[in-house]
Amino acid sequence: MVQIQSSVDINAPLEKIWNIVSDLDAEPKFWKGTKEVKNISKQGNIITREVTIAFKDSKCMQTVTLFPKEKIQAEFTKGVINGTKTIILTPKEDVIHLEAVWDMKLSGMMGMFTGMVKKHIQSGTEQALQSIKQEAER
Repeated sequence: MVQIQSSVDINAPLEKIWNIVSDLDAEPKFWKGTKEVKNISKQGNIITREVTIAFKDSKCMQTVTLFPKEKIQAEFTKGVINGTKTIILTPKEDVIHLEAVWDMKLSGMMGMFTGMVKKHIQSGTEQALQSIKQEAER
C-alpha cells in the first residue's frame, strides 16, 4: 500500500469548508484526477457511486461515508484503485486544518505504475486542497 498525505490550513468557518468538501457532485471541480461522478445510491450518510478517474478514463466504484463536519472516507471497492481516500477537518485555534490521506494501491497489472501514479495523486491532492482553500476563503 502507498500512503499519500497533504494538508492545508484554511481561514474560514468549519461550516463553509464542510459544505465545499461534502458536495460530492462538485468533486471534479477541485480534484482534477476525478473526471466524472455518478451517484448510484444513498442511505443516510453512505453513498455508493461510480467515479471516472483521469488515469486511462478508468471507472472505479466507491462507498463514501460522511462524518458531518469531521471527515469523509471514500473506499474504492472496485476498479484499478484499491484502498481509501480520507478527508479530515480539524479545528485549530483560528483556522481549520484540512488533510487528505490516501492509503491505496493499484490492482492487478496496474500495480507496476503505482510509483508514477503516486506522483500524480500527490500533486493532484495538493492542488485540490489549495483550490478548496481559495474557494473557502473567498
